[in-house]
Formats: sequence, structure tokens, C-alpha cells
Amino acid sequence: MASILDMWNKMSAVPMGKKGFSLAFSQKAPYFATIRPRFVELRPNYAELVIPKRRGVHNHIGTVHAIALCNGAEAAMGALAEVTIGKDKRWIPKGMEVNYTAKADSDITVIAETDQEQWTGDDPDLHVRVKALTRDGVECFNGVIKLWVTPKPPRA
Repeated sequence: MASILDMWNKMSAVPMGKKGFSLAFSQKAPYFATIRPRFVELRPNYAELVIPKRRGVHNHIGTVHAIALCNGAEAAMGALAEVTIGKDKRWIPKGMEVNYTAKADSDITVIAETDQEQWTGDDPDLHVRVKALTRDGVECFNGVIKLWVTPKPPRA
């Protein structure tokens, strides 16, 4: 089976490929589809996607809802983890700490980042930095998603 990174590299190189990748990735965890993420860039230690501002993600004041921002951060983190983690390890999210710092009043760019050194140590706690920016570059959300990274058990 092709890896997420192989799929990204192949699909993003062709017209409408990023859109196709985004739709396929959203099926991996169907709740990602609620925000209609559009992946912009994906490589080890970095993922970037856009949450389109539309009525389906609005809150009561017409901005992008806080939980939609969290959903975007988790989608970006999940893609980053899949393309960064070693084949001998597995990951699971174990917590999220977020700050809402401004109104999310446009399409929102969500970025997840790590440093390669985080993935090579023995510490199973791994923190993925996440942030969200408005179209004007205003940071409207930042935080950390905590992962638990452990060796894969041997196959029987």
C-alpha cells in the first residue's frame, strides 16, 4: 500500500491532485470532511491546509468555529505524523492545548510542525506545534497536540 507521502507526491504533481488528495485524506477519518480541508503542502515535519470559511463551519457570530479550528489542527497533525514517523513506530493523540487569539474571519490556513529530533528520541511524549492564520496573516489560533509515540508491537 502506498504511503500518505507517496500519495501526496504523486497526486499534488497533477492538476486537481491536491483536491483529490484532500478528499481522499478526509475519508481516513470522516469527521475531517466536515471542514473540507484543502492540503497545500505536506512533507516530513510540516503540514499545511486551508479550511474554507463557509456557513457549515461558522459559529454564532459568523466566524470559523473554535472546534473547526481544532479539527483542522488535528487533520494537519495527523498528516504530518503519518509522513514523518518511522515505520517501526506508531502514534496516537493524547491531548490538545489550544489558544484562540483572534477572530477566524476568513479562510484559515492551519500549519502543524515538528523538529526531526523529536521523532528520533526514546521519549514517547511528542508535541506537535499547531497554528492557524487568517487570510491577512493574523494568528487566530495556536497550540500543541500531544502524541504518544511507541514502537509497533511485533507481528504474530
